[in-house]
Amino acid sequence: MWKKLGEWILRNRLFLLIGLGILTVVMAYFASQVQQSYDFARAIPTDNPKYQEYLRFKEKFGEDGNLMTVGFIDKDLFQVQKFNKLLAFQQELKNTEGVDDVISVISAINLVKNDSTEKLDAKPIFPSNISNQQELDSLANIFKSLPFYRGLMYNPESGAWLLGIRVNKNVLNSKQRDKIVPLLSEKVYAFGNANQIDVKVSGLPLIRSNLAIRLNKEMRFFLLGSILLSAVILLVFFRSISTTILSLLVVIIGVIFSLATMVLFGFKITILNALIPPLVVVIGVPNCIYFLNKYHTSYLSKEHKIEALTDMVSKMGIVTLFCNITAAIGFAVFALTKSAILKEFGIVAGINIMVIFFISMILLPSALSYLPAPKSRHLNYLENKWLEKILTRIEKWVFSHRKLVYAITLVIVAFSVTGIMKLNSQGFIVDDLPQDDVIYKDLKFFEKHFKGIMPLEILIDTKKRNGLAGMRALETFQKIDSFSAELAGHPDIARPLSLAEGLKFAKQGFYDGDSNNYTMPNSFDGAFVADYLRMKKDTVSGKGSFQKIMLAFLDTGRQMTRVSVNMADIGSKRLPLLLDSLKGRADYYFDSSKYNVQFTGTSITFLEGSRFIINGLRDSIFWAFLLIALCMLYLFKSFRILFCSLIPNIIPLALTAGVMGWAGISLKPSTVLIFSVALGIAIDVTIRFLVNYKQELPAHGNDVEATVMQTLRSTGISIIYTSLVLIAGFVIFMFSGFGGTKALGLLTSLTLLAATFTNLILLPVLLLSKKKKKK
Repeated sequence: MWKKLGEWILRNRLFLLIGLGILTVVMAYFASQVQQSYDFARAIPTDNPKYQEYLRFKEKFGEDGNLMTVGFIDKDLFQVQKFNKLLAFQQELKNTEGVDDVISVISAINLVKNDSTEKLDAKPIFPSNISNQQELDSLANIFKSLPFYRGLMYNPESGAWLLGIRVNKNVLNSKQRDKIVPLLSEKVYAFGNANQIDVKVSGLPLIRSNLAIRLNKEMRFFLLGSILLSAVILLVFFRSISTTILSLLVVIIGVIFSLATMVLFGFKITILNALIPPLVVVIGVPNCIYFLNKYHTSYLSKEHKIEALTDMVSKMGIVTLFCNITAAIGFAVFALTKSAILKEFGIVAGINIMVIFFISMILLPSALSYLPAPKSRHLNYLENKWLEKILTRIEKWVFSHRKLVYAITLVIVAFSVTGIMKLNSQGFIVDDLPQDDVIYKDLKFFEKHFKGIMPLEILIDTKKRNGLAGMRALETFQKIDSFSAELAGHPDIARPLSLAEGLKFAKQGFYDGDSNNYTMPNSFDGAFVADYLRMKKDTVSGKGSFQKIMLAFLDTGRQMTRVSVNMADIGSKRLPLLLDSLKGRADYYFDSSKYNVQFTGTSITFLEGSRFIINGLRDSIFWAFLLIALCMLYLFKSFRILFCSLIPNIIPLALTAGVMGWAGISLKPSTVLIFSVALGIAIDVTIRFLVNYKQELPAHGNDVEATVMQTLRSTGISIIYTSLVLIAGFVIFMFSGFGGTKALGLLTSLTLLAATFTNLILLPVLLLSKKKKKK
């Protein structure tokens, strides 16, 4: 069948090349339409209860992750010249496109009792321009007398100040984000440099924007790097410019198809599927090497180009097909998960690994038939003395040291199992950033001085309309205040902001700004509290900014309120424990028969997304093993061969997991991804070895030892070459600025290196040990 296919390809080579060229032009058009994704919480399926709760929260109260924070330490901020510069700078930020509001000491207000209206006026503490130091000192004393702002806008102990830039939610979810957020950062750093202030910038808008910009740069770098690296390796191996260009053309067409596939399926570039184009290059080049290696060995024996090309297709077609099928399975199993980002990655990668096979099958034999026959210098690599020495050493291990091979294998397994027992699952929101990265260091600044900036929202539902209106709501707000006090006492949680804080602020204003009255209103303050809670348009006069803030904490039916908390990025291991503890305290204060308490926000969706991805990836490893095992069983129709094929691939995966345990590398979405990907790629070597073994066995009278010897000789060189290409291709990912991508490069390279040794040494030993005894 495969010989006839080869003959058919060569007979119709011109039409196939024209058809491939036209299809490539069409796909290039679609590839040019690919877009960057600006969505943030796509790890969770849309029907997930936690995600649905988060969407309902945003519908009622708006975005929780659109605050860009600026921090600095200045214990002498209240100096006229310095303060006026900060005031002008805040106004400049407010006038920037895409900025909804700027919150800082400059925009702080005070609630002042108006005797004529018997209401509270919300008045700015600081005017638009301050003329002298005496005026500023007086205003600063007023500001410092307001406990409402302590821990929210400044840290009185360290002298740290916080400025919040609220970015428009439509900007955050569009291409404009990558223009507006860097512009804001540029303005902040320019202000800091001009005034000798060491400013720190953080917040989800900055983190998301920076990750997207870096992602674009890295995608181009890795794609270009993988192509250049492949070109160098191909030139070194084959010493032929035409062969190198032809192989690169195969993978470049594959890249075009992969980008076009994203567009055709309606997908966009994410931090995960941005890896697909360079992965197509890394996986496509070994295809070319195997085909070319077979072509050259056949030409060396037949000395006839067309016969050699036909032999190349007939012998390597089925091998490469199943290699690409197993590699595609390693990626496509992600499509079985419910996570959108994993599903997209699995679909696009799985399809295009198969596409690269068909491109190779059409382009290589067709184009090579038009090129001159290979010259002797192009075939010199087949007799490489260095590789011959390696193969001789491997043969010695296989045939003379089988017990030692088993002993070393047992030691590796013991090492791996011990390391696996040390593995732990842990992820952070900024997990992929190195600790010396400015974003990571700035985030730690806010954790140190303000206990963090990661949003956590606690929704308290009274289960009845107007449950938060009038005197009857006083008991609920007292409970919220007591609960908030407990939250603020936690070392990883900043002081919460809620309507209870607003009521205490209002009471202080009602009692002429006396800070001793910054407490919850009691039954004696009932009339005032009732009037405040009615939220009439004239309740708070002036610009209404305080009322606007307070209304953001109450739904329109006055049934539900929120407690907004900023917290440290404590990781997916500690966060569930903390949340369980907080839920326990919430149950203590809020009787479940009267209240419904929900925890949501970006921190919750991150935790749920991380947990969901890890569980999905674990399932995908199981499915990858099962489907690959079925492919192997279909291909070889022998449980004995199936056993021999899986063991040399399980051990490298176990070794990688063990190394992760010993090195303290946590299981997280970016590292769990490695196992099914590496399995799908590593088993290619096994298939190539065993298919050749199966083809050679009848020719050697079913003599296992002779067949193993010949298989090592005939496939060893190409296996070593392709393993080097794959390892080098993944090593390039180690130059990433993202920890997850770096781990993908390091750990996948380690797995593939171990798989090369196990498939060239352990696999033959297993075949020899399982050989049938002669009667």
